[in-house]
Amino acid sequence: MKLDPELRLQILEKTGVYSNRFSIAEPHLLLTTKEVLDAPKEMTEGRRTSAYKYYGVSYLQHNLVFINVRKIPDEKTLENTLVHELIHMRFPYLAHGKRFNKLVRQGLRGKTFAPYKKRK
Repeated sequence: MKLDPELRLQILEKTGVYSNRFSIAEPHLLLTTKEVLDAPKEMTEGRRTSAYKYYGVSYLQHNLVFINVRKIPDEKTLENTLVHELIHMRFPYLAHGKRFNKLVRQGLRGKTFAPYKKRK
Protein backbone atom coordinates (compact mmCIF):
# COMPACT_ATOMS: atom_id res chain seq x y z
CA MET A 1 0.00 0.00 0.00
CA LYS A 2 1.09 3.57 -0.55
CA LEU A 3 1.29 5.74 2.56
CA ASP A 4 -0.48 9.05 2.05
CA PRO A 5 -1.73 11.52 4.69
CA GLU A 6 -5.27 10.06 4.52
CA LEU A 7 -4.06 6.49 5.15
CA ARG A 8 -1.79 7.72 7.97
CA LEU A 9 -4.80 9.38 9.64
CA GLN A 10 -6.91 6.25 9.17
CA ILE A 11 -4.21 4.10 10.82
CA LEU A 12 -3.86 6.55 13.73
CA GLU A 13 -7.66 6.53 14.27
CA LYS A 14 -7.79 2.72 14.26
CA THR A 15 -4.87 2.60 16.66
CA GLY A 16 -6.76 4.87 19.06
CA VAL A 17 -9.93 2.75 18.84
CA TYR A 18 -8.12 -0.57 19.37
CA SER A 19 -5.90 0.85 22.14
CA ASN A 20 -9.05 1.88 24.03
CA ARG A 21 -10.62 -1.55 23.56
CA PHE A 22 -7.45 -3.29 24.73
CA SER A 23 -7.00 -0.92 27.72
CA ILE A 24 -3.46 0.09 26.73
CA ALA A 25 -1.77 3.42 26.25
CA GLU A 26 -1.82 4.43 22.60
CA PRO A 27 1.61 3.47 21.22
CA HIS A 28 3.78 5.75 19.15
CA LEU A 29 3.53 4.57 15.53
CA LEU A 30 6.26 4.31 12.93
CA LEU A 31 4.91 3.72 9.42
CA THR A 32 8.02 3.70 7.22
CA THR A 33 11.43 2.05 7.47
CA LYS A 34 12.95 5.55 7.36
CA GLU A 35 11.04 6.44 10.56
CA VAL A 36 12.47 3.30 12.22
CA LEU A 37 16.01 4.24 11.23
CA ASP A 38 15.45 7.87 12.32
CA ALA A 39 14.21 6.78 15.77
CA PRO A 40 16.80 6.63 18.58
CA LYS A 41 18.81 3.40 18.39
CA GLU A 42 17.96 2.34 21.95
CA MET A 43 14.23 2.48 21.11
CA THR A 44 14.39 0.23 18.04
CA GLU A 45 17.17 -2.03 19.26
CA GLY A 46 16.96 -5.66 18.16
CA ARG A 47 14.85 -5.20 15.04
CA ARG A 48 16.25 -2.04 13.57
CA THR A 49 17.70 -2.97 10.22
CA SER A 50 15.59 -6.14 9.79
CA ALA A 51 12.24 -4.41 10.45
CA TYR A 52 11.60 -4.01 6.72
CA LYS A 53 11.12 -7.81 6.44
CA TYR A 54 8.02 -7.82 8.63
CA TYR A 55 4.48 -6.45 8.33
CA GLY A 56 4.82 -5.10 11.85
CA VAL A 57 7.10 -5.02 14.89
CA SER A 58 6.34 -4.16 18.53
CA TYR A 59 9.00 -2.51 20.65
CA LEU A 60 7.31 -3.21 24.01
CA GLN A 61 9.70 -1.46 26.37
CA HIS A 62 9.25 1.86 24.52
CA ASN A 63 5.51 1.62 23.70
CA LEU A 64 6.43 1.80 20.04
CA VAL A 65 4.91 -0.04 17.04
CA PHE A 66 6.21 -0.22 13.49
CA ILE A 67 3.66 -1.01 10.77
CA ASN A 68 5.38 -1.59 7.43
CA VAL A 69 2.66 -0.03 5.27
CA ARG A 70 4.63 -0.38 2.04
CA LYS A 71 4.88 -4.17 2.44
CA ILE A 72 1.20 -4.68 3.36
CA PRO A 73 -0.93 -5.68 0.34
CA ASP A 74 -4.45 -4.64 1.40
CA GLU A 75 -6.59 -2.99 4.07
CA LYS A 76 -7.61 -6.27 5.74
CA THR A 77 -3.98 -7.28 6.23
CA LEU A 78 -3.24 -3.78 7.55
CA GLU A 79 -5.94 -4.06 10.21
CA ASN A 80 -4.87 -7.62 11.12
CA THR A 81 -1.26 -6.44 11.51
CA LEU A 82 -2.27 -3.46 13.63
CA VAL A 83 -4.39 -5.60 15.96
CA HIS A 84 -1.64 -8.26 16.09
CA GLU A 85 0.94 -5.71 17.25
CA LEU A 86 -1.44 -4.13 19.77
CA ILE A 87 -2.23 -7.58 21.22
CA HIS A 88 1.54 -7.92 21.79
CA MET A 89 1.36 -4.66 23.78
CA ARG A 90 -1.66 -5.80 25.84
CA PHE A 91 -0.38 -9.34 26.48
CA PRO A 92 3.43 -8.86 26.73
CA TYR A 93 3.95 -12.31 28.26
CA LEU A 94 2.26 -14.17 25.39
CA ALA A 95 4.19 -15.60 22.44
CA HIS A 96 2.73 -16.47 19.04
CA GLY A 97 0.54 -19.54 19.12
CA LYS A 98 -3.07 -20.73 19.33
CA ARG A 99 -4.02 -18.56 22.31
CA PHE A 100 -2.35 -15.50 20.81
CA ASN A 101 -4.12 -15.97 17.46
CA LYS A 102 -7.44 -16.44 19.26
CA LEU A 103 -6.95 -13.11 21.05
CA VAL A 104 -6.14 -11.40 17.72
CA ARG A 105 -9.36 -12.78 16.20
CA GLN A 106 -11.36 -11.65 19.25
CA GLY A 107 -9.78 -8.20 19.02
CA LEU A 108 -10.72 -7.91 15.36
CA ARG A 109 -14.31 -8.85 16.24
CA GLY A 110 -14.52 -6.03 18.79
CA LYS A 111 -13.80 -7.70 22.13
CA THR A 112 -12.76 -5.38 24.95
CA PHE A 113 -9.98 -6.42 27.34
CA ALA A 114 -9.53 -5.26 30.94
CA PRO A 115 -6.27 -3.47 31.80
CA TYR A 116 -3.21 -5.67 32.28
CA LYS A 117 -2.39 -6.57 35.89
CA LYS A 118 0.72 -8.47 36.93
CA ARG A 119 -0.01 -11.67 38.76
CA LYS A 120 0.89 -11.86 42.41
